[in-house]
Amino acid sequence: MHNNKMLTLSAPLSGPVIKLAQVPDEVFSSGVMGDGIAIDPLNDCLYAPCDGVIVHVAKTAHALTLRADNGAEVLLHVGLDTFDLQGEGFQLLVENGAQVSNGQPLLRFDPDYIAQRCTSLISLLVLTNGDLFELQLLEQDTAEAGTPLLQVAARQVEAVVTATGDPGQQALGSVRITHHGGLHARPAALIRQTALGFKSSCRLHIGANSAPCQSIVRLLALGISENDEVHVSCNGEDADAALQAILAVLGKTHVRPSPAPVQAAPAPVRPANKPGQLSGVCAAPGLASGPLYFLSTVQLPPDLGNHVPEQQMQALHSALEQVRAEIRLTLIQARAQGNLDEEAIFDTHLALLEDSELLQASHGVIAQGRSAAHAWSAAIEQQCAILQQLGNTLLAERSNDLRDLQQRVLRALLGERAQCQLPPGAIVAAHELTPSDLLMLSAQNVAGLCMAAGGATSHVAILARGKGLPCLVALGCELLALPAGQQVILDADNACLELTPAAGRIEQVQQSILTRQQRFARQQLQAHEPAVTGDGQQIEIAANVASSHEAASAHAHGADGVGLLRTEFLFVERTTAPNEQEQIAAYQGVVDAMGDKPVIIRTIDVGGDKQLDYLPLPAEANPVLGLRGIRLAQLHPQILDRQLRALLQVSPVQRCRILLPMITEVDELLHIRSRLDALRVELGLSRRPELGVMIEVPAAALMAEQLAEHADFLSIGTNDLSQYTLAMDRDHAGLASRVDALHPALLRLIAHTCAGAAKHGRWVGVCGALASDPLATPVLIGLGVRELSVSPLQIGEIKARVRELDAGMCQTLSQKLLNMSNARSVREACHQYWPLCD
Repeated sequence: MHNNKMLTLSAPLSGPVIKLAQVPDEVFSSGVMGDGIAIDPLNDCLYAPCDGVIVHVAKTAHALTLRADNGAEVLLHVGLDTFDLQGEGFQLLVENGAQVSNGQPLLRFDPDYIAQRCTSLISLLVLTNGDLFELQLLEQDTAEAGTPLLQVAARQVEAVVTATGDPGQQALGSVRITHHGGLHARPAALIRQTALGFKSSCRLHIGANSAPCQSIVRLLALGISENDEVHVSCNGEDADAALQAILAVLGKTHVRPSPAPVQAAPAPVRPANKPGQLSGVCAAPGLASGPLYFLSTVQLPPDLGNHVPEQQMQALHSALEQVRAEIRLTLIQARAQGNLDEEAIFDTHLALLEDSELLQASHGVIAQGRSAAHAWSAAIEQQCAILQQLGNTLLAERSNDLRDLQQRVLRALLGERAQCQLPPGAIVAAHELTPSDLLMLSAQNVAGLCMAAGGATSHVAILARGKGLPCLVALGCELLALPAGQQVILDADNACLELTPAAGRIEQVQQSILTRQQRFARQQLQAHEPAVTGDGQQIEIAANVASSHEAASAHAHGADGVGLLRTEFLFVERTTAPNEQEQIAAYQGVVDAMGDKPVIIRTIDVGGDKQLDYLPLPAEANPVLGLRGIRLAQLHPQILDRQLRALLQVSPVQRCRILLPMITEVDELLHIRSRLDALRVELGLSRRPELGVMIEVPAAALMAEQLAEHADFLSIGTNDLSQYTLAMDRDHAGLASRVDALHPALLRLIAHTCAGAAKHGRWVGVCGALASDPLATPVLIGLGVRELSVSPLQIGEIKARVRELDAGMCQTLSQKLLNMSNARSVREACHQYWPLCD
């Protein structure tokens, strides 16, 4: 199988082959440990890829290194972060020093146990002495244990010279190992990378044993544990610098997440089903009644193989171009309507269609004689598997966008066999819908949507809300077992699907829907009138917008102003930051669209789940708690300065208000206020816009009195405030039903904010989702909120709600809610105190 220069490595596992650069671990994906590949295993045994000797076995049994007869050293590493399991779930079948043959079982593991407790099951084969050998991957998408996978070729070099430097210059030092779990593969790779940056020869010593820092395998063989004291010796012209760098790496504490509890991971949390109902999570509010129809995914016909590759390449090219044309038309329509959410989603889809990884993977499968449809489907499935393994909710939802493209291209390839027609008024059910599914269904005038899976923050949920389509997600697999055609009621407002409604109940719902439509029409007639309570308290009802087009719509629907202009629309989906003139034009367009009404413009709020291509941010273990909002602006002051300069030049200045996101302390506010004043003087202006603070972290709410002393107004962002207060990710579909801003803890923070602002005569608004909930309107008024910023379509409804209330009574009853035990109790009390009209 090999000679002095070439060695063939067999696959040690069966499963999809993943490029090293796509492995969700920066040490492996960066190539620090060496070149190699990854496999997402479908079996439970690791096999020897060639003849050789085992030169290192991890004490925790999750990894071992084999030296082939030609000297190539291959690290086999099962799963990511599996060191933390301390050997649980692994059974070694060989010992250190054992001679093994190609295909011999080396290690058995429990895939289910590991998958529940570690980052990923993705396993690695890495060539650790790449200075002497290089890998050549045999083109294939799937590995089968024991079949050829890689070739190892000796590098052609005239001579191998070991640079030892000047032996007269030596530096010695010692350090205690603080890496969690000791010197395993990750820190060993970092030490090697550091040592390679110096000319000196560097070694690590423990007891009587030592190893060169340039060899990962030799470092691992030292068996260094956490808290062991080790010595470092460096010889050469830059010995002192090398020593300090290596000591810094060795002494740096790397905090890793603790292993999960030994019991199986719990299922996603959703309300228990009541008799005759399925409970889920509301993704878009509303009420609908109609027959249940299922939207199935495209079923691939059998592939007998032996296709002509050139013909299949052309078929795929034509289908891709057809889908691109469809998406471009969608984008044109979205831009014409100012629908920025829809535009952003399908801009992403267009970019994904150009992804070289997808195209190369498809071409590779077609070259093997398979059909274009099967090749495209396989390429998408491989990428989805990688995203699903990352354990990140937002990235997992991005896999839904890939499946959308999978279905669209398959429909283009398969023609009429893949088309779907549904009757108007249908309630459409599916395991999970995609954005293009939603646009197709909306055009067919379906009444509502429900999904077995899905999240309340997915792209489909965003589009459903924009289209006014009631939508339920996370209903569970029971949904898919229901008979097609049965009459159901989709009550998204109460997060349930009624399965066997009586004729009287169906008639009641249909009458309720008609009543809602008539009430909406009446509310629109009075939407331009002020919102004043029965006892004379005026409440400003503003709109959340993201463009001048949306601002014009808000003005037409009776908004008293813009309560939140999200400026991210100017910064995302582009390769360079917008210049000052672009920003002035955009902000001025919004102000002009609002006539004589005020406009609150939030400074750039990216970071967390919103990234900029031209402003790469370091990887963060918890980005929602990292560099976002004003923190990012402070790190890159040139971006904020440019935005502040543009905002200062909006006219008239008294109708423009600036809102700062993610403020946590007074010094941050004072710094930005000082910078704003300096820029005003620089531009020769006599006035600056009012400056407000967004209250979206508990620290800001608790410091409201101190912030209000220096701010002109406060605006509460209940979406982020909810997740930070409740310690629940609002993008986590399994927790969506529990992230409720009517939780008493949230209400206490809102009350504290309003009380603190009142001491300095400042007004408080709410621009989060709670402002759009009519059930919450009396609570917010009672706690002291004087401005509510909602979606443009809800302005008439919220104004009508305000007119039904007595502010004094709201204040009295709201205080009772602060002492309740949970959000459910608060909602029940609100229904009792301030019933909603049906």
